[in-house]
Amino acid sequence: MQRKTGHALPWRIEDIDLTRIDRERTAANEDLLLLLCGSSFMESGTHLYASDLSAYFDGDPEVVAWLTDEWKAEELQHGRALKMYIAHVWPDFDWDTAFKNFFDEYSTLCNTEAFEKTRALEMVARCVIETGTASLYRAIGRYSNEPVLKQITDNISADEVRHYKHFLAYFKKYNTIERNGRFAVLIALVRRLIEMKSEDSDVALRHAFAMRYPERDSDSAQNRKIAGRINGHVRRNLSAEMCAKMLLKPLDLPAKVQPGVQYPVEKLLKHVIFREYG
Repeated sequence: MQRKTGHALPWRIEDIDLTRIDRERTAANEDLLLLLCGSSFMESGTHLYASDLSAYFDGDPEVVAWLTDEWKAEELQHGRALKMYIAHVWPDFDWDTAFKNFFDEYSTLCNTEAFEKTRALEMVARCVIETGTASLYRAIGRYSNEPVLKQITDNISADEVRHYKHFLAYFKKYNTIERNGRFAVLIALVRRLIEMKSEDSDVALRHAFAMRYPERDSDSAQNRKIAGRINGHVRRNLSAEMCAKMLLKPLDLPAKVQPGVQYPVEKLLKHVIFREYG
């Protein structure tokens, strides 16, 4: 895949009129804003994960340049966009302190130990992550029904789908060398799916809770209840069909087999990708 030179962001948060936000409607939905806070923390910590990925793919200048110049820049803008949205709706929320607390913990968890053993299979794992994030932001847009947030989440979801296509292309590039069969690819897909309900997401939401409800910081049962409720909102707005189609692409299944596999995968996704925290 040819890398663009002089990469410009496909959209800029600075070009979106945040004064059009329906603050009253959004501020009343604390579950939505907590979800946005957690998501903004994860996106804003991308530079650490990008560094680990770049090190893993060291020696491939095409992949490293794309990760550094395009993927990381766009992911960081996602975090910045969500942060700016939160600031307009919850001006009293101390995002910087909450993010610092999150990152202090997150940085100890982020390492290459969970990476797949081969480069092709790690690209498959990345396809799973991008599928999950693209679906998440599409679900947030459906759930919120606030025009400015929908514009932002539509932009982010489109970015994530494009990132998925890059990772898929790089998987194919590496797999022409590694020749992983469908079973090995399937195992990598399933392994990363199981990990989708990850410690990272738990950490992000927990620090959002701690900043918003400092008096409940030690009430883990209440935090789990809120997280479960948030997850329910996402699941109800999740496009399992889109998820399943994206996840199955690396398997390159025959056309006659695809429908029979896709339906059970859709059912499974409802319980795996955005299942209850805790």
